[in-house]
Amino acid sequence: MKKQPQKLNLKGKKITVIGGGLIGASWASLFLAQGMKVVISDPKPDIQDYFNGKLDGNIADLKKLGYTIDSDYKNNLSYIADTASAVQGSDYVQENGPENPAFKQDLWQLIEANSPEHCLFLSSSSGITISQQGTKMKNSSRLLIGHPFNPPHLIPLVEILAKDNDAGVAAAMDFYHSLGKVPVLLHKETPGFVANRLQAAIFRECVSLVADGVVNVKELDDIMTASLGIRWAVGGPFVSFHLGGGDGGFPFFLHHLGPGMELIWKDEMSKPVTYDEKTTQLLDSQVKEHYGNKSLVQLAEERDEHQIALMNTFSKMK
Repeated sequence: MKKQPQKLNLKGKKITVIGGGLIGASWASLFLAQGMKVVISDPKPDIQDYFNGKLDGNIADLKKLGYTIDSDYKNNLSYIADTASAVQGSDYVQENGPENPAFKQDLWQLIEANSPEHCLFLSSSSGITISQQGTKMKNSSRLLIGHPFNPPHLIPLVEILAKDNDAGVAAAMDFYHSLGKVPVLLHKETPGFVANRLQAAIFRECVSLVADGVVNVKELDDIMTASLGIRWAVGGPFVSFHLGGGDGGFPFFLHHLGPGMELIWKDEMSKPVTYDEKTTQLLDSQVKEHYGNKSLVQLAEERDEHQIALMNTFSKMK
């Protein structure tokens, strides 16, 4: 029987966040909200200013989601640029470094040599596998993928991937579950993992439909948020099509609607889609036309407000 994740008391546990950029800053905010002792390790000279510029807004978001946060949470934050020093005594490492295999190989060799035996190694990498990252480690099975969806302090999903480490998987599942995340174990390595592959497949069709002049970028976004976005937020594709089969369920859907879907795959989705100069210019001009009246900061704030409202609604329903 599958073991259910356990709720851990993470207060006072030390976690080193490698890389304090967009993803690292989001993770670090969530860890601080849980009372963890957070060390940010990043060589950039302005990293403290960058993180401080993100922290208050991220903490405000978490409070809206119902997190109870101690008023002195900033006392648990420190910065150590040197990785070897930063990971000493750590219970967890969440790595958010550049998506460069050679960089990660050297990094994990250094982390392994300087952290405690019990420390859980987690990489936020969106595509570089354990097999690629851990080539210089003495025991690469210690390394797990803990891939979030941006921004990690809000979006629940964390994709977990491990290699011959059942104990590590259980520890990672417990860890992310205790943070309020939805950890999902992937059973084999695949490029891009799962969420990004789905995103890439859908966006391929988005680009194709806009490039063909069927809709513009705003119309496509409206179609997604007014239909599939709502449907898939409460039930994924498989349960949705199971329900779409009516009284016959999924077998009826496959028999009666599946052939039409196969024709779309064959006839419409077999055409090549590329970011050539014409397509790139078209997409860029339409994004500017429909979304250029607001700054990226404003758009991100609106997105986060809507996501928080949606998640709170789901939480109340449960």
